[in-house]
Amino acid sequence: MAMSEQLRTNIYNELNSIVLIDPHTHIDALNPASDSLADILGYHYYTELAHSAGLDKSLIEAPNITDRDKVQLLLSNLEPIQNTIQYSWFIEMCQEFFGLEGTLVDESNWESIYNAAQTQMDADNWADRVLKKSGIEAVFLTNDFDDSLQGFDTNVYIPCLRTDDLVFHLANQDVRDRLEVSTDTSLESIADLRQAVATLFQRFKNNNAKACAISLPPSFSPSAISDGQAKNALEEILAKGTQANASHIETLARWMFWTITQQCETHNLPFDLMIGVNRRVYPTGVFQGQDLYDSRVSLIQYEELFNAFPAVTFPISVLASVTNQELASYAWIFPNIVTHGHWWYSNTPTFIEHDTAARLEAVPQTKQIGYYSDMYKLEFALPKFRMYKRILSKVLAERYVIDRNWSEQRAIEFGSTILRGNVESVFDM
Repeated sequence: MAMSEQLRTNIYNELNSIVLIDPHTHIDALNPASDSLADILGYHYYTELAHSAGLDKSLIEAPNITDRDKVQLLLSNLEPIQNTIQYSWFIEMCQEFFGLEGTLVDESNWESIYNAAQTQMDADNWADRVLKKSGIEAVFLTNDFDDSLQGFDTNVYIPCLRTDDLVFHLANQDVRDRLEVSTDTSLESIADLRQAVATLFQRFKNNNAKACAISLPPSFSPSAISDGQAKNALEEILAKGTQANASHIETLARWMFWTITQQCETHNLPFDLMIGVNRRVYPTGVFQGQDLYDSRVSLIQYEELFNAFPAVTFPISVLASVTNQELASYAWIFPNIVTHGHWWYSNTPTFIEHDTAARLEAVPQTKQIGYYSDMYKLEFALPKFRMYKRILSKVLAERYVIDRNWSEQRAIEFGSTILRGNVESVFDM
């Protein structure tokens, strides 16, 4: 075995033994693992790729399709995507959890894999077994502001307040109604709205929340808005709802975003910013397969925010390598900016390797969170994190041990900081 390959293997084996915390997922804490193989193959990566390769949306989303039939349908149409990393995730799950031998699931063996998966998933302790095998001790959730936060262990399934609705959808009567009910506050004034936000944050903090998060469109530029401007905007929205003038909706969105950031400062919560998604670029695509990134986004749009809140930590996720270079530069000089994972369309090995190497070489080692799964079901943690750990091991072996004469142990300690240590320090674990 060549030296670099052996180094990669050694480093990977050590990093793979570290028990991790996943700092961003979409797990349902009351139903965290899959109920059938359809939950895995129903993940939007597979449905959107199958649709892109020619499978009709009406078949994928047929209203009365059984789990077994959906799995058969998708597996019968996945040959065009066998080259993708997403297919590799599926195969690795089948190998590790369901006894697959080989590297394909097709017409010849899908039923046996389906049945093996069902047997495993029907077990009472399936979720716990998945976490243990995946080397994960806790996962961050993505919680709507009115989620109950009850009925689960918040030390394992850690709440995170998602604020998209609060910022961008307050013109919707339903959102305002939900906010009033969840905070026992009548929203008649800016003071009421500020109190409602404070009440939300206190409830989340009381339930072990460790972060606040939001997904932001390329057009958004946060800025400070006076209470007077916000008052006028709120009055218009209360009177006209979604028919209010767009400038008023935008004004209130900016005020809400600023108010939420102030609460992050008050409660010492990092504010995860996921920047750059254009929604419904492909409106006839499959569920969750309609959105794309926009490379025209720039972090200069957040200059006022980063300077106004030096005490708030902003873990930032971006969607393109061009923006990653900008992110690495901002994290280079701003103490409150942390690089965060490899999100969505950046979550493929070529982009991860390039972006990881750039971050490792440019950003203080204490300001990088290597990876999060972004998963909806627990089974995805294993293949996604292993993918990242393989890439991280390669970069550490080649660029640090070989190129810079670091010891193997020093490289492993660096990798451990990126994988685990910084999650603990940034999110005050």
